[in-house]
Amino acid sequence: MVIIVFGVSGSGKTTTGQLLATQLNMPFYDADDFHPAENVKKMSAGIPLQDEDRKHWLEELAENIKEWSKGKGAVLACSALKERYRKQLNVSDNIHWVFLKGSPDLINQRINARKNHYMNPVLLNSQIADLEMPEYGITVDIIKAPHLIVRRIMDRLENRVFNFGVIGMGVMGRNLALNQAEKGTKVAIYNRHVLGSEEGIAAQVVQDNPDFHLAAFDDLKDFVTSMTSPRVILLMIPAGRPIDMQLDDLIPLLEKGDVVIDGGNSYYKDSKLRSQRLAEHGLHFLPMGVSGGEEGARKGPSMMPGGSKEGYDIAKPFLEPMAAVDKNLKPCITYVGPEGSGHFVKMVHNSIEYGEMQLLAEVYYIFRKNWGMDPIEISEVFATWRDHHLDSYLLEITINILKKKDGEHYLLDMILDQAEQKGTGGWSVGTALEYGVPYGPLVEAVMARTLSARKQFRTEMSKLIAYKPAAGFVKDENTDRVKNAYAMVSLLNHAIGFDLIQTVSKTNGWDINLSEVSRIWTNGCIIRSTLMDDLVNIFKESEDVFSSLKAVEAFGESQVDLAYTVSQSLNEGTAIPVMSSALNYYLGNITKDSPANMIQAQRDYFGAHTYRRVDADSSTYFHTDWTADHD
Repeated sequence: MVIIVFGVSGSGKTTTGQLLATQLNMPFYDADDFHPAENVKKMSAGIPLQDEDRKHWLEELAENIKEWSKGKGAVLACSALKERYRKQLNVSDNIHWVFLKGSPDLINQRINARKNHYMNPVLLNSQIADLEMPEYGITVDIIKAPHLIVRRIMDRLENRVFNFGVIGMGVMGRNLALNQAEKGTKVAIYNRHVLGSEEGIAAQVVQDNPDFHLAAFDDLKDFVTSMTSPRVILLMIPAGRPIDMQLDDLIPLLEKGDVVIDGGNSYYKDSKLRSQRLAEHGLHFLPMGVSGGEEGARKGPSMMPGGSKEGYDIAKPFLEPMAAVDKNLKPCITYVGPEGSGHFVKMVHNSIEYGEMQLLAEVYYIFRKNWGMDPIEISEVFATWRDHHLDSYLLEITINILKKKDGEHYLLDMILDQAEQKGTGGWSVGTALEYGVPYGPLVEAVMARTLSARKQFRTEMSKLIAYKPAAGFVKDENTDRVKNAYAMVSLLNHAIGFDLIQTVSKTNGWDINLSEVSRIWTNGCIIRSTLMDDLVNIFKESEDVFSSLKAVEAFGESQVDLAYTVSQSLNEGTAIPVMSSALNYYLGNITKDSPANMIQAQRDYFGAHTYRRVDADSSTYFHTDWTADHD
């Protein structure tokens, strides 16, 4: 083929043409080199060429184009300003026209900056006047860097038309692809082809959504080559080994500067290693948390990308329109920080989610088991809480769950009480231990699910052991007390999660903005709530919740109600691990003198681990022979 790169003087025809020829391994020619001496003399003097001047020049170029098209092809830089000039040069069936478009001011700047060129700058105005804009071929804006201009041309030459790709057509992947396509983006989708189990899945998504510009692939190479550069590819596949296997297949097909996003719930330390691996290949990796479930993926999730900042800047024009928006219509997405910080923040989000779900389950159980309320009555109480600055997505769906019936029965009563989990809660617990962050209530939320899985054992023990409440205990069925207890524990759950984010961020130098994380969690995600709106402002003023005057006031108003609710529930034999652990966590944080001195004495007694004294320098350690006689 012969590619003719055309435009006015100063538009970058030579630079672009040379880069393009190198990319295609083809010879490059500059039409200026074919001008006769008299033409060059005129142009140097600032005298515009007339059609008679161009006649023999165009004829010679046309003859050369015929010869080039018979051989290896060529890239030709030529002004070709008028349509009749282009018709005279169109002497082969395999000519591709590339028009370099730019503003007169930009082109004028470039002409005045270049040296040793015979084209007199005063000719620019006559060239602009002569230019007849084409309605065919490839048009590229010259404001972009030369290598990006060449990428754009290569994309069009190779018929790459898709701007964004999604790998994995499960519930989340499918809905995120539709979300992106709905914004007008041309989306390529890929799902692996497995005979008998995964056949034509991507094609079915296209068939079910004919109004969107989607293309289905079950061949990975075809999927990759269909996309414009730099490619932005979102992986929505299971975490762990499947991610690494997919990257093994994907990396050899990509080009430097492409962006790969892992939108699953991967372990953040694995994401750090993957970021390093892709960087070695010149690729950008974005470990990105995505929250919102099926509905959020389709209508607008909350997204937490980390990893390559340059990669985020490339992917940002695609990701921001997909996200939910906050109350100020700002997208619920932010660049979290480097390495695996995006997946880390999502991990903590899920940990808080575990705590909030368990908290609602415990409050429900207090009302149902201890107070004998039916699900409709409980839903009505919860509905009033939504009007008391306690609204949240989880409270909303809990109300709906309580109302749902299956025939004559409440559907909730027909569901087996064995809660499942996928790992992010456990990862948070391990990370809290690693970084020394107290995490009691959120640990208990994970342990509650683990204990619930032991259904057979629990059933057998319930037959052998019966709990009898203390005699004379008077139950106070005051829903306001439970409401206040619920509000306080919810605030503590969030305080604990953000404490872990702050600690890990500081240790790793990630510089995570807690207020901004709160903001992107105000909509789209599972733990969105009115409380999250408050936290946006709290973290603008304080590094932690306990330092916030507003939070301290809330604790003071609710602490007695939490203590009462916990004591009443435990007296009646009702396990409320998150609420009781939250009370212990709170009391531990506001207790000046703890019993930890006894722990240190015990450690020194049996292991000579030493201890520090309150009446000595804090850097001095002591050891005592505890078995010796003493006063």
